[in-house]
Amino acid sequence: MTDDAPPSPPPLRLAEPGGDAARPQDEELPEDVIARVSDLLDGALPAAERAEVERLIASDATWRRAHAELTETRNFLSGLQKAHAPVSFADGVTETIHQRSAGRLFAKRTLGDRVPLGALLVIALAALVVIGYVLWSSPTGSLKVDRPRSPQGSQGSAAVLP
Repeated sequence: MTDDAPPSPPPLRLAEPGGDAARPQDEELPEDVIARVSDLLDGALPAAERAEVERLIASDATWRRAHAELTETRNFLSGLQKAHAPVSFADGVTETIHQRSAGRLFAKRTLGDRVPLGALLVIALAALVVIGYVLWSSPTGSLKVDRPRSPQGSQGSAAVLP
């Protein structure tokens, strides 16, 4: 540990609520007191509740101690420098996952690897049936068979001409 590192903050000790108001310094603080004082320091309390908590801090030793400990802890934490992730952090995590999963995750796979061959075959056959039906039912489709017309019952254009 270096000399320029800030000292570690004292831990907050939590206890069950409902204890007596005059607590020794080594006893734990009630969880609801810590939560409300923390909300006060965060600025998350409405005005009426904020005034009540400030009044309790001024009059009650437990609330005053909780406020002092939380303020001290915040001061210690604010003195710490924020660490930024290295630029290659995401790439390193991806590579580690790839190595540990033996390529099962993040692998470059073809469509045949991801979809079963049977499913691809069924889709291809269905597509061929649809294309065949469209060509067969089309008046200009190449699969349409022209049936020869019988001259019986129709005289064609010869009857109209003189």
